[in-house]
Amino acid sequence: MTDRKSRLHTPLSRRSILKGSLASTTALGAFALTGGGPLHFVRNAWAEEQPIGNFPAKTSGSSITLGFNVPQTGAYADEGADELRAYQLAVKHLNGEGDGGMLNTMAPKALKGNGILGKKVEFVTGDTQTKSDAARASAKRMIEKDGAIMVTGGSSSGVAVAVQSLCQEMGIIFMCGLTHSNDTTGKDRRRYGFRHFFDAYMSGEALAPVLAEQYGKDRVAYHLTADYTWGWTQEESIKNATEALGWKTAAAVRTPLGAGDFSQYITPVLNSGADVLILNHYGKDMVNSLTQAVQFGLRDKQANGKNFEVVVPLFSRLMAQGAGDAIKGILGTTNWHWSLTDDGSKAFVKSFGQEYGNPPSQAAQTCYVQTLLYANAVETAGTFYPPEVIKTLEGFEFDGMGNGPTLYRAEDHQCFKDVLVVRGKENPSNQFDLLEIVKIVPRADVTYDPNIPAFNPDGNAELGPYIPG
Repeated sequence: MTDRKSRLHTPLSRRSILKGSLASTTALGAFALTGGGPLHFVRNAWAEEQPIGNFPAKTSGSSITLGFNVPQTGAYADEGADELRAYQLAVKHLNGEGDGGMLNTMAPKALKGNGILGKKVEFVTGDTQTKSDAARASAKRMIEKDGAIMVTGGSSSGVAVAVQSLCQEMGIIFMCGLTHSNDTTGKDRRRYGFRHFFDAYMSGEALAPVLAEQYGKDRVAYHLTADYTWGWTQEESIKNATEALGWKTAAAVRTPLGAGDFSQYITPVLNSGADVLILNHYGKDMVNSLTQAVQFGLRDKQANGKNFEVVVPLFSRLMAQGAGDAIKGILGTTNWHWSLTDDGSKAFVKSFGQEYGNPPSQAAQTCYVQTLLYANAVETAGTFYPPEVIKTLEGFEFDGMGNGPTLYRAEDHQCFKDVLVVRGKENPSNQFDLLEIVKIVPRADVTYDPNIPAFNPDGNAELGPYIPG
């Protein structure tokens, strides 16, 4: 560790290494050349750490900067506001302020509460506007102008995929915020991107058995789907999982992100022959479409001799709050919930509640955890050098941060942990007590091969090189 840290001040360029070392035995051990393609990193084999992204230019001072890129406007702004609260809390805890939160429960842990490698953590923020182009521009500004050494955030998978690609190009690690599309760690996986949040496939596998158990296997579903990468993979995942148990699909209709008024899409459901409406919507879109479906009387309707049901495959406490009484009895999945009783969850809920006066959302939890995981990987590696940090995160097994033992799988940078099936409470005790956990699905039941068609449809999905370019 001492040698590596001392090298931070005398990095060699990639050209210098190639020119002076490729002919040597040491260099041949450090580089794997494949058909003239990119150079591949082999842990602890580098003769020198070389400039990548903002390393070492922005990591050699007394402080470092993280970039928090969240939707402050648009359909997912409520999630973005809670993400930003969590990021700010994570920075306080990393810098040794407050009660420490999950720094007291995470294991294994290298963090000491004195910043990252003794450097004070600072941050800049950006507004993704829930738009991919705006998110890329914001991230690029944080990297180039503000010197961010890591970027994190987002509440849209379209945004996550776009920013993840940018960060791969620029050599900046991207710790995804809230992103649920299979594509994020599927066909669009990247070496510089990591996702803690679960995905659409996991939601389908966890939720479908509960739907079949509670509503029966002889059901006909009608899907309304957000028309972008998350909606497409969520529709596919829940459709495949329910049809495998006997359900049929009457129709699947795409709706624009941020539509607001969904009445024109809900009206055809009434005469479709369906007896279940599945809303593959999130954020304000889910609040609006669910509220309007209830106002149309769908939940009071009989179809095919059964009570008509509405399902929301992915939702959160924030969405439940926005939907009000319409959420009562609605089944779905969530990545995490503040009512979990493990030590990590309790520590985070306590810290967040003391700071902001309300419990955190699943978006807040995943963003807080991602920040700590990046910082812990840097501390463990003993360097900000991106390839070393990436290698430290790949295959990292940890606990004490909610949802039980969790694995950051090396092959696709997807986290695997227990998944929660939840339902809107009929009689909540307060404004935050809106969801009840119906089932905790073990991570083994939602673990899959990284190259199944849902995640690698063309068979050529790769993480890419450790060294961009």
